[in-house]
Amino acid sequence: MKNVRQSNINIHKDAWVEINLEYLAQNIQAIKKIVPQDKKMMAIVKADAYGHGAQMLAQTMLASGVDYFGVSSIDEGLDLRQIKIKAPILVVGAVPVWAVETATQNDISISIFNETHLKACRETFNRTGIKPKVHVKIDTGMNRIGVRTENAVEFIKKVQNADYLILEGIFTHLASAEELEPTREQVNAWNEIINQINTSGLLLHIQNTAGTFAYDIKSNMVRVGISLYGLYPDLPNNSKKPIIKQIMSLKGRITNIHELRAGESISYGHTFTAYESTKVATIPIGYADGISRLLSNKIEAEVNGEKIRQIGNITMDQMMFDLGETDAQIGDVVTLLNGEGLSLDTWAKLLGTINYELTCRLKVRLPRIYTR
Repeated sequence: MKNVRQSNINIHKDAWVEINLEYLAQNIQAIKKIVPQDKKMMAIVKADAYGHGAQMLAQTMLASGVDYFGVSSIDEGLDLRQIKIKAPILVVGAVPVWAVETATQNDISISIFNETHLKACRETFNRTGIKPKVHVKIDTGMNRIGVRTENAVEFIKKVQNADYLILEGIFTHLASAEELEPTREQVNAWNEIINQINTSGLLLHIQNTAGTFAYDIKSNMVRVGISLYGLYPDLPNNSKKPIIKQIMSLKGRITNIHELRAGESISYGHTFTAYESTKVATIPIGYADGISRLLSNKIEAEVNGEKIRQIGNITMDQMMFDLGETDAQIGDVVTLLNGEGLSLDTWAKLLGTINYELTCRLKVRLPRIYTR
């Protein structure tokens, strides 16, 4: 029997995203099999768990063996604390100095990499008597945020000597984990720094999802994101590739069926013209729901076990499908994504982007249904 939960959002819509929590649990177990037992796993749940719903996924993740959560902002960390998540949480991005106190009071660890951060930590401790928990971020080549490699050892030792904070860990981020040479350069920089400091009791993390599958690097925690949700990042050859399943499906009910006569065109711009009469179904999903208009006339879906093709320009709230010889009726469910032949990776290739972007887009206004 399928168990269903709904997130606390508008559900008066004949279109929805369906999240399979059983697949999520299976994915985590599959990934853990290739991670050394002495390494912890941080689940990256940025951007509302890449559009899947962090609050709804968190307990399943913890029950499946996740040790830590990684978020992009204090607000995302607070969302997890709001539902009584007690597990450690790290803001892997930059934190506004004026918000350090909020993070500290809610037991959310922050990334630090400059003197301004240290000042904010000291002031927070002086005001609250609570020591902020921090991870030092090193910039080994991403050139986004972090203390530069030539200053890293000195900065880390200064943090270690600070009596107004708790240093929990040190980390960096691989910029091109799918490429061996730039990754080798970053790993060498990482090792050179780590070898010069006392790392006893510290969490050391450098491997993102691709790095987890591809490399054995000196660390004791990995950060896994996209593959928790059943999608692969770009990987170098000979990577350990766990068997995972896309946990997100996209579905909508047919709201109208009409005949498109030979020679007639459909939707804005008349980009599709019928060469023979056919039945056309409309479903209430459009680009305002996160479906790129650039996918118009390029994708397929499934209804009653049969493939159908999308025709005409995708509009803000609706799109149309050629039903061909199918016997679909108004109210029948059309599946646009399911991971089994209807994959986000297919859409990503058509758009020249990555699957990460597409999962995040689908959080705009579609209700999410959780099944197990």
